[in-house]
Amino acid sequence: MTRVRRGYIARRRRTKIRLFASTFIGAHSRLTRTTTQQKMRALVSSYLDRGRQKRDFRRLWITRINAVTRENKVFYSYSRLMHNLYKRQLLLNRKILAQIAISNKNCLYMISNKIIK
Repeated sequence: MTRVRRGYIARRRRTKIRLFASTFIGAHSRLTRTTTQQKMRALVSSYLDRGRQKRDFRRLWITRINAVTRENKVFYSYSRLMHNLYKRQLLLNRKILAQIAISNKNCLYMISNKIIK
């Protein structure tokens, strides 16, 4: 009986996984079974960290806005500023407010003065 040459599909799948895991250390980049496990683990971690990143940036923006408001007594607290913004229907998100607070504090004062009056 003659020898049957196998197809290339499994090899192509393994090389794709190996390319993904090429920067991993030790057996995690060399052995097929451990590379597939590490790939699954890396993809799960990246998915979870995308949600965590959103939370972390929101916390950062809130602390920046709060620091500027408390520093110069614009509204004495972040929560009062946000409450009055929503009451006046000024829909500025926290990212934009944090950028304004860092780069141009006078603009934040103008916004807060508009809210008060």
